[in-house]
Amino acid sequence: MDPSQDRRDRGRPQLRPDEETRALIFEAARHVFAEAGFAAASMGMVARRAGVSTKTLYRLVPSKAALFEGTVSDRLDRLLFDVQLRVAEHNDIEDALHAVLMTCGGLALDPEVVAMQRMVLQEAGQFSDIAGAFYRNGMQRTAAALSGWLQIQQDRGLVEVESADEAAGMLMGMLVSAPQRAAIFGGEPLPSRKTFDKRARTCAALFLRGCARDAHAGP
Repeated sequence: MDPSQDRRDRGRPQLRPDEETRALIFEAARHVFAEAGFAAASMGMVARRAGVSTKTLYRLVPSKAALFEGTVSDRLDRLLFDVQLRVAEHNDIEDALHAVLMTCGGLALDPEVVAMQRMVLQEAGQFSDIAGAFYRNGMQRTAAALSGWLQIQQDRGLVEVESADEAAGMLMGMLVSAPQRAAIFGGEPLPSRKTFDKRARTCAALFLRGCARDAHAGP
């Protein structure tokens, strides 16, 4: 090997993997969108916050709409993974449902997510694509994760529901609709973890009284 080439190679900074760079970009975009709104946010603002060049940003994320969709999706990819981990984490079905509701509901009531939802409602008329992106990658995927969890519990013989999708929608509505509306439209603070924990336990108990199988009942 040419010694001079070896010195040049060792002197070059190590390139960051694209996936790691995307994660930094999406993290920066979350803050920029929440603070500035979709219309005022720019790719340059996100690039500066992420510490990357605009050339790198456009190479990895081609447009602001794609950036918003990827930002919402990236947040969900990280948080919804917890739902899968909680499938067999608890022996008691009520404790297990409470844990999953804390994860899914906690995502829906995350301050950054609520800020994004407020932004979407304010700017959806001008940018219709962002409303669809938020619904597909936010609300719909959260409900789908809960639906999948419920289906697993049904397959295990722990609950009986006619439709896991409908049951998940009802649970999410019962759990987060009122505090979401109060925060977005009424300007009220989001519930504390203690308050939300109590709400999740109440929702789990109410739901299971209607669909838990009687241990003494026949097939």
